[in-house]
Amino acid sequence: MAPTVVDKALAYYERFDREQRPQLKALIDEQLIAEHRVNPLGPHGDRLRRVLNYFRRAPQPGKYVVVAVDRWRDYRLARLSGVRGEAPKVLDEPVFRTEEEAIHGAFLARVRELLDS
Repeated sequence: MAPTVVDKALAYYERFDREQRPQLKALIDEQLIAEHRVNPLGPHGDRLRRVLNYFRRAPQPGKYVVVAVDRWRDYRLARLSGVRGEAPKVLDEPVFRTEEEAIHGAFLARVRELLDS
């Protein structure tokens, strides 16, 4: 019988995530959200960069991403499955008119999830 392989990096990743969340929650306020709303593509200040770097990490099953349903007209959010080869689930609402609006919408959805955890 083959020995069970344990990925020790996953345990470290979970610990890192547990320690990061309270620190990142303390960074989020109306000023940070307004900074992202004005310029979702950057450049960003230090606090916003820290939060965005956390949101950009992988893997993240359920992570919100932006999908162009009809380029230049219809952008939506989708949630990643976390399973390689499985398509993301595109959400019907909300619908965004520009890519920048959709990026900010994904940011707000990620912020809500972080604050609720």
